[in-house]
Amino acid sequence: MEARVKLMGHPVHQMLVVFPVGLLGMSVIFDLVYFATNEQVFEVVAYWMMVSGIVSGLLAAPFGLADWTKIPKDTRAKRVGAVHGIGNVVVVLLFIASVWLRDDAMAVPSTAAYVCSFLGLGLALVTAWLGGELVDQLGIGVRENANVDAPSSLSRTQQTAHRTG
Repeated sequence: MEARVKLMGHPVHQMLVVFPVGLLGMSVIFDLVYFATNEQVFEVVAYWMMVSGIVSGLLAAPFGLADWTKIPKDTRAKRVGAVHGIGNVVVVLLFIASVWLRDDAMAVPSTAAYVCSFLGLGLALVTAWLGGELVDQLGIGVRENANVDAPSSLSRTQQTAHRTG
């Protein structure tokens, strides 16, 4: 099935998701750079990356939900999409908690703030993979004749098909 909302022929959700994934991921990188250098500027950058990632994630979400509502019921794609979407809500909530626990951009974060953002990034990697599975394996958002019940890209059947095809 094709995306419900497109801009110049391309799915809007797929265009927008690069921002929260990149910004939230880089916020954790800047936290790690802070650990290595103890330079306060890296904590400030991490904070604002998180804020920007949260905002961009909230902007991308309605477009993903619109696409998800178009997926046929009782299909693998509908289930994968639900886990992807719910997982991303949890990702955003974890980063919101991290920002809230940091109090402000100049505060040195508590351990709990780091735990929230690091867990958020770990979960984001899983949900990003699920998004890739929706697009690359199941064809969601890219072709009208999508195979909404295609096997997982991790399945042996799929791996064998790639080797022989």
